Parts: sequence; C-alpha cells; structure tokens
Amino acid sequence: MSERSPEKEGIGELFDELEELEDIVDSEAERKQVREAMRAAADAQDDDPAVFGRVIWGFDREDFAEAVLGSLLFGIPMAVEGGTVDAGLHIARHPLYFLGTVVTAVAMVVGILYVADFQDVRVAHRIFGVVPRRLAGVTLTALGTSVALLTGWGLVDWSSDPVLVWESLCICAVAFVPMAIGAALGDILPGS
Repeated sequence: MSERSPEKEGIGELFDELEELEDIVDSEAERKQVREAMRAAADAQDDDPAVFGRVIWGFDREDFAEAVLGSLLFGIPMAVEGGTVDAGLHIARHPLYFLGTVVTAVAMVVGILYVADFQDVRVAHRIFGVVPRRLAGVTLTALGTSVALLTGWGLVDWSSDPVLVWESLCICAVAFVPMAIGAALGDILPGS
C-alpha cells in the first residue's frame, strides 16, 4: 500500500469517524446530517487537484460517463475480436461457465473498487440496504454498454428464438468481463 500524505489520511480518518457516527446516531434526521457532513467533506476535497488518495463518495452522472468510457475502451476490442463470439457460444453450451463468468466479473469489480485500494472508495448509498450504488452503477453500466455495443454492431441476435437469445446473452457476458474491469477503472482512476 502506498504512503498517503497526512492531509489525505486526515480526510480518510474524518470519513471513518463520520461513518461510525452514522451507525450510532438515533434518528434518520441525525443520519441525514452526518451524510451531509460527509458530502461537504467530499466537496471540500474537490479543490484538491490530486488524482490518487482522494475519498470517492457516491455515484453520479460523471461517474456514469467515466464508467461508459472505460467500458468502451476495454469493450471495443472485444466487439471486433471473433474470439468473443466463440467464447460466448462455448459458455452457452455450459451454463455453469456462464454463471462463473458473471460472478468472476462482479468479483473483479469489487476487488478494483473496494479491495485493491487504488482509491479510498466509500459506500454512500446501498440499494435495498445491501448493494453499494457504485458497484451496481459500474456493473450495470458495463452490462448495458456490452449489450448495446454488440447489438448495434450485429454480433448478437435478440430474436424470438430462445436458443439465439441465450447465445446472445452468453456472448454479451464474455464482453462484459473486460468492460466491467474498464468501467471500474474508468470510474475510480480519474478520482471523481
């Protein structure tokens, strides 16, 4: 792990303390005040031009745009490479491979966002109280970009034939893996 400046550690410690406070306050109004303080700290940090070592908080339209760009940078080579279709047809014949492909992609996104410590990524909001909004945003952005790109370029067929739909889904899953990695990196590396 890289050394962080005392100022960066101070922001990280502030977020840690505010997260602890959020867990122990009694009312929703108090939790809202704590979240507002966290947003204010993140906004104050925006004046710092540093890319690494910042606290990343929330998932907004700028993060979405960065995730789309990262998905495309990693996904366009997948769309023009014939091996993507071959691999997709292979996993279509082995449904457990499909599941393994999707789980592996999501696990890599979790690793990039929350484990690898590229940035100090904080969970601002959870969907249904469980799934971090950034994780859902990055993975769904990569999945949507995969489906849109491969459909637009005619590599998948969403006709009424269930076999073709399954094969198309598997082909999109293969392209989803690098696109999810690209989306995660695109989202956090600029430091927004």
